[in-house]
Amino acid sequence: MDEAHMFDSSVLCLFLLRESNARRAPKIPRCPATCSCTKDSAFCVDTKAIPKSFPPGIISLTMVNAAFNTIPEGAFSHLHLLQFLFIENNDIQALSKYTFRGLKSLTHLSLSNNNLQQLPRDLFKHLDILTDLDLRGNSFHCDCKIKWLVDWMEKTNTSVPAIYCASPFEFQGRRVHDLTPRDFNCISADFAVYETFPFHSVSVESYEFNGDQFVAFAQPDSGFCTLYIWDHVEMLFRKFHNITSRSAVYCKPVVINNTLYMVVAQLFGGSHIYKWEEDPQRFVKIQDIDTTRVRKPNFVETFQLDGEWYFVVADSSKAGSTSIYRWNSNGFYSHQSLHPWHRDTHVEFLDVGGKPHLILSSASQPPVVYQWNRNQKQFAFHSLITELADVQMVKHFWVRRVLYLCLTRFIGDSKILRWEGQRFVEIQTLPSRGSMAVYPFTVGLRQYLILGSDFSFSRVYLWDDLTQRFKPFQELNMRAPRAFSLVSVDNKDILLAASFKGNTLAYQHLVVDLSAK
Repeated sequence: MDEAHMFDSSVLCLFLLRESNARRAPKIPRCPATCSCTKDSAFCVDTKAIPKSFPPGIISLTMVNAAFNTIPEGAFSHLHLLQFLFIENNDIQALSKYTFRGLKSLTHLSLSNNNLQQLPRDLFKHLDILTDLDLRGNSFHCDCKIKWLVDWMEKTNTSVPAIYCASPFEFQGRRVHDLTPRDFNCISADFAVYETFPFHSVSVESYEFNGDQFVAFAQPDSGFCTLYIWDHVEMLFRKFHNITSRSAVYCKPVVINNTLYMVVAQLFGGSHIYKWEEDPQRFVKIQDIDTTRVRKPNFVETFQLDGEWYFVVADSSKAGSTSIYRWNSNGFYSHQSLHPWHRDTHVEFLDVGGKPHLILSSASQPPVVYQWNRNQKQFAFHSLITELADVQMVKHFWVRRVLYLCLTRFIGDSKILRWEGQRFVEIQTLPSRGSMAVYPFTVGLRQYLILGSDFSFSRVYLWDDLTQRFKPFQELNMRAPRAFSLVSVDNKDILLAASFKGNTLAYQHLVVDLSAK
């Protein structure tokens, strides 16, 4: 190789000072950008790309101004004696997490002045004796993919000169050393279809009984109230039992004194209460619900007051009444009629300031609030929540001890209201044309709300603590959802969706750590 070629700026300088020579050399020479190395200490390769392998025995390797943009994975894996590695002033945009695998003796590493914006997680994990790392001159994008580096620099003893964020805007110009892992919000989530049930349904309720997890679906088309049980081996729901019901609109389980009862509300033929028997395993009808009171049931809610169990049936007919029934050790007996002739669609039980309330949604007037009178053991009319009509359903939820309501509407927008001590105040509007079901729920520390839609995708919203509002999170493709229920079992969080016009679906809530990629 001629002397002129030795000074070409596009060549690689490979120092072949083996361990025996290193003992005689107190300082390992670093090849300059022009690759001006003596023939005794180096050889040069005229190339625009890094060779796929290097001669063994190298203890110092310099690759400067070589204009290459990639490093072959495993290119250094056999260089177990390499101590000094300088990869500078090139156009490297990405590295494999295994780029430096096998470099057990490496003490000095420079990646300065390349085009690196991110570094793969655990890039330096096995460089146990690394003492100096130079990352200057790169345009780092400081997002979740660099969070691991921030954490690593907090804990490592390796000397790392200051490096700076080039983007995003909120971190632009900041020293990476000054960031902390808490500066990054890298935990995201996704709802993915987990199980498909080949039937239509209009209600879904989850419950636990005898240590098992169950869900109950009302299937008016199939003529059943169907129960599924969670299989801890297959990690799926499997069919457990059917209750014949030719027009079930709601199947509501309630466990009282370790006994399971099922309230089956039907459009035709009256509604009934069933009791579960273990030997043989079956549901036995124990009671009919008065058809003069409940003519067209639409929803069933259960609750406890002063140690006693109740259930209430929302009646959506023009001639019926929303009715409350109370348990008295032998069965449920009629306790009170509410809101006659108003075509109620939903009932929500909640406690406000230690006082039990019922909120009735109606097709004919705004939502009505009833408050429990402990002396009379009756619910009395209290107030109207809003002047909005066409409210299909009202659901409540709590965020940091603050009470909120969500009012879903089929024609207009849905509303989020916050309790201000004396009344509910509207704080947010959510587009929800075609919505007949809303469901607030929590997974871990995350507060979600799902709005079903008959006309488009159903939307999942995630609560934002900073703005104290919901933000769009994900769209789910389901046909005419009518009810939702969350089941947490075997470290899985599963959202069940009853569909009136399509398959009933189960979605798994998957937690995604964006910094782990």
